[in-house]
Order: sequence, then C-alpha cells, then structure tokens
Amino acid sequence: MFGRGKTLNEQQADTVARPEREGAKNRPTPKRRDQEAARRRPLVETDRKAARDRDRLARREASLKQRQAMVTGDDAHLPARDKGPVRRYIRDYVDARWNLGEFMLPVMLVVLALSFVRIPWVFAAVSIGVYALILIAAVDGFLMWRKLKKQLVAKFGEDKVGRGLAMYAVMRGFQIRRSRMPRPLVDRGNYPS
Repeated sequence: MFGRGKTLNEQQADTVARPEREGAKNRPTPKRRDQEAARRRPLVETDRKAARDRDRLARREASLKQRQAMVTGDDAHLPARDKGPVRRYIRDYVDARWNLGEFMLPVMLVVLALSFVRIPWVFAAVSIGVYALILIAAVDGFLMWRKLKKQLVAKFGEDKVGRGLAMYAVMRGFQIRRSRMPRPLVDRGNYPS
C-alpha cells in the first residue's frame, strides 16, 4: 500500500521468472485503477468533428442493418414497431391471404380517372362504388382481425395480444403486397401454423 511501484526491469524479471502454463492467463491481473483509467472518456469530446463523424457512421450502419432486416425479416434489427413473434405471425397471416384493402389504391386511381368524366350517372355510379368498396374492405379487415385474434390467443396467450395489433394487421392488409415493409416472407395461401 505504501511501497514504491516496480520498475520496468523488475516487472520483466517477474514475468521471466515464472514459466508459461497451458490454459493459464500467464500475466498478472491488472489493477482496477489502471483499468478504470484506460476506460475513462470525457463527457464532452474535445474533437467534436471526429465525434460527429463517428456518430454519423454509427447511425448509417444501424440504418443499413435495419433496411436489410426489413427485406430479410431478421428480427434482431427490425424497428420496435415490427419486432417480436406476435407481429411476425400477424405479418405472415396477412401476407398469406387476399385482402380487399390492397386493391383500394389501384381502384382509386381508376376512380380518379373516371372523375373527369362529366356524365352525371357515371359520376354517381363511381361515387357509390367507391363507398361500397370502402365499406366492404373495412368489413373484410374487421373479420380478418377477429379470426386472427382467436389464433393469436390460442398460440401466444391472452396477455400477448395487446393494444394496437388490430391496427397493425388492418393497415398491413390495406397496403399493396409489393410495397409492404417488412417484405412478405410467405406465399399466398401459406398460412402460419
């Protein structure tokens, strides 16, 4: 405690005096204060530009991992919104079925083109058709969620089926299959077990 520190020659002499053993670490345990001093970093970096570059690089790498996970379905790097086995099951179930909601965008483009037609009965028929399609797609989403919820409760339990999952499933069902993120990993008709 009050003694002097060893010189470099004494430290080297200690290491030469002990033979190396197989399976041993073959070096003295470092002192805690030396390890803490080696790990110590300032709260505010002195080289702000280098710190900003490091942060930008780390964010870019995390973003690339997340983007790759959105394509491959790697659960470790997905955003929190899409993580977990329950949400994976929901995605696979929605991707396996034909949803009326996914036809809404193409139909709306046709409706937009037909809205330029100035014939009153065409405009009335298109308007009624749009409202009917929205109603039918909403009912389809509701029925899909009821069936999916029963399967989720049976597979994962009541406590795992929380709030927000219905909106997650329905909104995924309203997206065009090719534009869904994370990408669909199952074929149509290939429902999860």
